[in-house]
Amino acid sequence: MGRLKGKVALVTGAAKGIGAAIAAAFVNEGASVYVTDIDAACGEATASRLGEAAVFLPLDVRDEAQWRKAVGRVLALSGRLDVLVNNAGITGFEAGFVSHDPEHASLAEWRRVHETNLDGVFLGCREAIRAMRATGTGSIINLSSRSGVVGIPAAAAYASSKAAVRSHTKSVALYCAEQGLRVRCNAIHPAAVLTPMWEPMLGSGEEREANMAAFVRDTPLRRFGRPEEVAVVAVLLASDEATYMTGSELHIDGGILAGSAAAPKSRAGGEA
Repeated sequence: MGRLKGKVALVTGAAKGIGAAIAAAFVNEGASVYVTDIDAACGEATASRLGEAAVFLPLDVRDEAQWRKAVGRVLALSGRLDVLVNNAGITGFEAGFVSHDPEHASLAEWRRVHETNLDGVFLGCREAIRAMRATGTGSIINLSSRSGVVGIPAAAAYASSKAAVRSHTKSVALYCAEQGLRVRCNAIHPAAVLTPMWEPMLGSGEEREANMAAFVRDTPLRRFGRPEEVAVVAVLLASDEATYMTGSELHIDGGILAGSAAAPKSRAGGEA
């Protein structure tokens, strides 16, 4: 408890999923948290559950004016911004799974995914740097993805946007260091973390169970990750324990990027 005591944080896409878990972990560690989301009803409910340390602010991360208004509100209410978590993102499959492969993806869908996942991160980083100049210190945490490291044939737009977030994180880290600011910028790369984002791809009923089982079989740790397992890493990056970490990438993927793994053995030595 108290690893983030006195810090002021803004988390985007915090109404549910990984963003909500990060907001909750920050509050539990003593931070004041601004829960932001495009879904006002869900965002307000999340902030309410977190208690007096959390405040909801509406924010469409694609909108430059809304970013300025949200950060301005944080500074007016709290006087500073110590941590920004750029978590808001979309797969492009929200209305149902339709392949965004390199041959058939529409330009409109390509741009829609990048507008949220990349433009939103760019605007957030820019406004955070400007706000953090007042203290000369801070932590910017960008949520990339395993998909930003490897190609995804049926999700080319999503993979491209997350790869760009990965690169922009390093640019921000180097720029802040060059400016003499103690503003750190790091990226978290989750994979196979079970959140509402997965629902359109998993389906329902028996199909859902079969899809989940198939995916888990291909994951070395043989399970999905939990949003809370991403949140604990965000706490580390936001804290003063990680002041020598900038431009770094942390993978939370159950070993997916490490490669394949044989089926686990039982204690008796046979196949589990």
